[in-house]
Amino acid sequence: MNNISILGCGWLGKPLAVSFLEDGFSVKGSTTSDERIEELEALGIETHLVNISEFEEFDYFLESDILIIAITSKDVDGFENLISQIQNSSIQKVIFISSTSVYPMSNKIMTELEPVLKTPLTEIENLFRQNNFFETTIIRFAGLFGGDRHPANWFKNGRKIPQPKGFVNMIHREDCIEIIHTVIAQNSWNRTFNACSNHHPTRSEFYINAKLSKNLELPEFEDNEEVKWKIISSKKLQNILDYTFIHDDLLSI
Repeated sequence: MNNISILGCGWLGKPLAVSFLEDGFSVKGSTTSDERIEELEALGIETHLVNISEFEEFDYFLESDILIIAITSKDVDGFENLISQIQNSSIQKVIFISSTSVYPMSNKIMTELEPVLKTPLTEIENLFRQNNFFETTIIRFAGLFGGDRHPANWFKNGRKIPQPKGFVNMIHREDCIEIIHTVIAQNSWNRTFNACSNHHPTRSEFYINAKLSKNLELPEFEDNEEVKWKIISSKKLQNILDYTFIHDDLLSI
């Protein structure tokens, strides 16, 4: 399987596409913007305009073995249409990028067995999970950082950070990319994985450290009487894939 299509060549999808090109894969990528086609094609990505909410047919884009879905859309109807097209395409395997935001703040450690919130995202997850025409692995990434996404730049203009006594759940983009490669290399399909660093400093410790690392003014925090938190466990992913995180110290960013 050397042909990959990546739906959404943005912050994660673009460097992911480049990493597969470097590994010798043939890569198709998508964007919703005409202005980005030249930029992506200059990297060697066969680029297609795809917007799942416009209910067009994406025949050529889906002429691959593996589809990686890295868009933020929560359009359930759009995903139903996309899935019906995948069923009639050459796609055999799908990786759906989800989020650990599906878990409530229940003041406990969250594994893949924990109940999730009823949201459009969990509904879309189930659409893929229930489909029998192709195999899907769902990866729930924690908070994303890396590249131009630095936590020091979050909570600007006097915005107070909530739940300072809660815990941080984050993952670096380099780990996201490596985990996706590992799933494909190991043929680890029909699974759901949490993907999050093992390090969970308090939110106050994390954001103070982030601001200081960029010589920025210290952040302000809300004074929350009720402490709400969750800690995302990635033990399943680490055990099944034998994966070791590249960035597992969130205070060294």
